[in-house]
Amino acid sequence: MALGGVMLRTTLRLCTLSRRVRSASAASSASMSTLLISQGRYSWLQELGLREENEGVYNGSWGGRGEVVTTYCPANNQPIARVRQASIEDYEETLKKAKEAWKVWAEVPAPKRGEIVRQIGDALRKKINVLGNLVSLEMGKISAESVGEVQEYVDVCDYAVGLSRMIGGPVLPSERPGHALIEQWNPLGLVGIITAFNFPVAVYGWNNAIAMVCGNVCLWKGAPTTSLVSVAVTKIVAQVLEDNKLPGAICSLVCGGADIGKAMAKDERVDLLSFTGSTNVGKQVAMAVQERFGRSLLELGGNNAIIVFDDADLQLVIPSALFAAVGTAGQRCTTARRLFLHESIHDEVVEKLVKAYAQVRIGDPWDANTLYGPLHTEQAVKLYVDAVAQAKQQGGSVVYGGKVIDRPGNYVEPTIVTGLPHNAPIVQTETFVPILYVIKFKTEEEAFAWNNEVKQGLSSSIFTKDLGRIFRWLGPKGSDCGIVNVNIPTSGAEIGGAFAPSITARICLWLKESSSNSILANVLPWLNFALKNQVPVDLKCWTWHSLKSCGVEDI
Repeated sequence: MALGGVMLRTTLRLCTLSRRVRSASAASSASMSTLLISQGRYSWLQELGLREENEGVYNGSWGGRGEVVTTYCPANNQPIARVRQASIEDYEETLKKAKEAWKVWAEVPAPKRGEIVRQIGDALRKKINVLGNLVSLEMGKISAESVGEVQEYVDVCDYAVGLSRMIGGPVLPSERPGHALIEQWNPLGLVGIITAFNFPVAVYGWNNAIAMVCGNVCLWKGAPTTSLVSVAVTKIVAQVLEDNKLPGAICSLVCGGADIGKAMAKDERVDLLSFTGSTNVGKQVAMAVQERFGRSLLELGGNNAIIVFDDADLQLVIPSALFAAVGTAGQRCTTARRLFLHESIHDEVVEKLVKAYAQVRIGDPWDANTLYGPLHTEQAVKLYVDAVAQAKQQGGSVVYGGKVIDRPGNYVEPTIVTGLPHNAPIVQTETFVPILYVIKFKTEEEAFAWNNEVKQGLSSSIFTKDLGRIFRWLGPKGSDCGIVNVNIPTSGAEIGGAFAPSITARICLWLKESSSNSILANVLPWLNFALKNQVPVDLKCWTWHSLKSCGVEDI
């Protein structure tokens, strides 16, 4: 892949209109004391440079002339703070400044660009806990996952620093005497980055760190519902650029809605557009970029499946399926949404899984004891309710969950549905909520075929001890997903490894940047694994016993 920008990575789902984002004009008469940021309990937000009203445009200086929106905490639906979005005029001004900044940045030697990225990683390390707290507050994921997400940005900074000294190209023999062919990679220029609500830090980090060492400048539009995270991250990055006397527009920010996203997709000055989000919006982005013969990186749907054969180790299956389906309240691109069980073990696995679900601790995402937090938006709750209703109408039986939890915030019960056919419309639909459809199968051939039949592919897992079956699963007639797991959950990936589904209707052209640090930080409350020596540990060695120590008892 071209290091000049094609070696970028994007992930997870965009839902720019899904969260309650209210115009300040509609609430301008509200007392400032109603904002969480003005309350003593949340004074730590000021450590990130946040105020009651924040400017959402950065291009070397802060500003914004667009609509003022209020972001809300999904755990209680209370307003946190306000952000003034970018107008189209702000976008134009910022893009021009970013283009000018590229002229400076492209001349900086790659190893020195790597040094700047190293400093960004160090600056994030210093703010990792407070920034993680903000992710929990504004996005809703549990604390350990939020801190782990910031760690992923740190990790990819480390990875990018190494790459900055490895950018090269071969010298090839020429058929002409006295000549040589030299392959050289140059920066693309300006990389537009549109990110999703569910990983409001990490997705930008994956793109930004690699783009920067390759000599590109970045123009970021985060999800409106996590605008405070976008502002806080940009403040950290901007300080590093300022300290090094570099143009701040190298890492520009334009908070905004669909109008800004459409402008980026259609703009020929955006040399590459990295988009993370739903398949429907991704199609629109792809068409707009293709119409101008532009470059795009898209990561869209993931209707991921786990297949469990009759020879599988169930003590490995139960906690793995639990984490894959319930982690981040079902709002990961790699969340397990379909569980195919061999008919001979179906009832036993369902019984054990129901027992495990019943022990999941639900609560405030910033509480260290919480394993499962709220959905991000009220609209997501409606999607959950509608999906449960459709599952029942199509013949499914809810064996666990299925209801909205009666408490403040966007809480729903993690849900297990059985009895549906593999091709039921609701099973074929990716719904970004914690609903797991459990389906019986008889043969290997039909299980593999059912894994591949959905339009949304990304990650897949198989649980078996049959070595021949494992290699068939990994082969050309096995899983057609980009991540093909064996005896581990669908969630997670390793640093530096390609993470892309098949060519067929699954568009996800990026490199997954993650490491043992960030992965384990995400699953710590589930697996209670102590990070030692920063080395990965085989999942089978610790999943079962550690999950029990987290409160999931005899399953």
